[in-house]
Amino acid sequence: MAKPASRAGTDESRDAAATDVIVVGAGPVGLSLAIELGRRGVRCIVVEQNERVGFQPRAKTLHVRTMEHFRRWGMAEAIRRADPMPGYPTNIVFATRLTGSQLARFDNAFSANRARNELYSESAQWIPQYTTEAVLRDFALGLPTVSLRFNCRLESAAQTASGVTAEVTDVATGERHTLSAKYLVGADGARSRVRENLGIRMLGQHAYFKNVMAIIRAPGLAKMHDQGPAVQYWIINAEVPSIMGVMDRDDMWFFGVLVPEGKASPDAQEMARLFRRAVGRDADFEIVAIDNWLAHQLMATHYGDGRVWLAGDACHLHPPMGGYGMNMGIADAVDLGWKLAALLQGWGGPALLDSYERERRPVHQRVINEAVENYAVMADNLVRDGVEKPGPEGDAARKTVGERILASKVREFRTLGVILGYRYAESPVIVPDGSAPPAEQVNVYEPSAHPGCVAPHLWCADGSSLYDHFGDGFTLLATDAAAADNAGPMIEAASRRGVPLALLAPAEPRLAALYGARYALIRPDQHVAWRGDRLPDDAAAVLDIVCGRSGLRESAAARPARMAH
Repeated sequence: MAKPASRAGTDESRDAAATDVIVVGAGPVGLSLAIELGRRGVRCIVVEQNERVGFQPRAKTLHVRTMEHFRRWGMAEAIRRADPMPGYPTNIVFATRLTGSQLARFDNAFSANRARNELYSESAQWIPQYTTEAVLRDFALGLPTVSLRFNCRLESAAQTASGVTAEVTDVATGERHTLSAKYLVGADGARSRVRENLGIRMLGQHAYFKNVMAIIRAPGLAKMHDQGPAVQYWIINAEVPSIMGVMDRDDMWFFGVLVPEGKASPDAQEMARLFRRAVGRDADFEIVAIDNWLAHQLMATHYGDGRVWLAGDACHLHPPMGGYGMNMGIADAVDLGWKLAALLQGWGGPALLDSYERERRPVHQRVINEAVENYAVMADNLVRDGVEKPGPEGDAARKTVGERILASKVREFRTLGVILGYRYAESPVIVPDGSAPPAEQVNVYEPSAHPGCVAPHLWCADGSSLYDHFGDGFTLLATDAAAADNAGPMIEAASRRGVPLALLAPAEPRLAALYGARYALIRPDQHVAWRGDRLPDDAAAVLDIVCGRSGLRESAAARPARMAH
């Protein structure tokens, strides 16, 4: 795999120290933040202490909502083209061994089937994290206001009322440099140096389970079993409960086991033995790498102070079951990115930063609860006596296990209600309309234009997505022609305040029922900020709220800074 460039955009000099935003960490979250900012013309420097972030697959699922953000950025198709196994089905199979008896299966897990669906504009994508990072990196390199600096380690940072300075070291040369910016964001993972500098603690359960994942090259293994193609094979037996799956081209597989409490992590030789037993027959293979990881259930006490903020694993950690982690971090980057851009461009107010934690924390808590619930039912929890026995006794045991799998694991693999059904209910920059919010569900997503929700999707008559017509700023959606004719006061109020706002009035008769109102004000991140059957008497006041200029509830930007100097 090609090594990343150490610089990008127009900022080619290591001494070009001034920028708008410093992003610490060049994983999917940091790169997504850089793209969200760079597309809006905001200058940012991304510093990453490693030459590249990593080769482990780690996260492999890009959820529907994440792919919709990529579509908005114009890079969804680049992700599809980078897929090492195009067209490979995202099925999940449970079996006694890879070459044993099948117990249950979930087809089209995570809604990755490419068939067009009315509920969303982009299907999910199964792809190794390192491939996603490569696409994000290449996209960021093409943005003139974004500079990427690998082998660049943050040493310390300090903030004042007007900006942030960061001391960084070039890892290759040992040279020290000072960067200055208006804001700094720590997207530097679970061991975040930015979080440590801020003195923010993570609360919850630390390292409550150990896990080991091996990356294995196994030529021809996919043809040695009759389970059918799948991205995960859960192995359910008393000897080696585990998970494995095809990871990449060239016969690359992953194989993961849970380490029992009080036991040492298996070494390469033991992992090879366990893999052979999980397969259930002899096979030629080579262990390429082994990754030890710990399951956490943690959230930061707060997500930032003044001009320094956290995103992704730097402020929330949870088990990977359900594939939420990377997707949650990218959503953090989107939420924080457009708000920082609004502040820097002068049309956003301080309540926008206050709203970042208020919006994202409840979503994080819900997802953590889901991930922990899923992690409570792992392969070892599904084993029952007799599951590998031949004959009627074994058939009965396998039937019982299969039924339990289908009942208990559906919430892990059918999750549209979590992925699309979240809402920013208590946000200070959302205008409530007095209606009852939709019920939270896991498996089922029912579109709602209740303020704070993701704007309901629609495929237009010309085959385009409704989302394709939303602007990069706010969009005033008029669901009928008469409403569009009367939209002048909102447009004029936005113009006076310098707020980017586009009027959208598609000739789509289904819109009125879908949105439940004649007007809906859509934010840059495609959430509904306000809706109504008529424009508000004071359109400017509504704009001031949704842009963070009024309705301030103890803005975080006004709290005393806690960052170490």
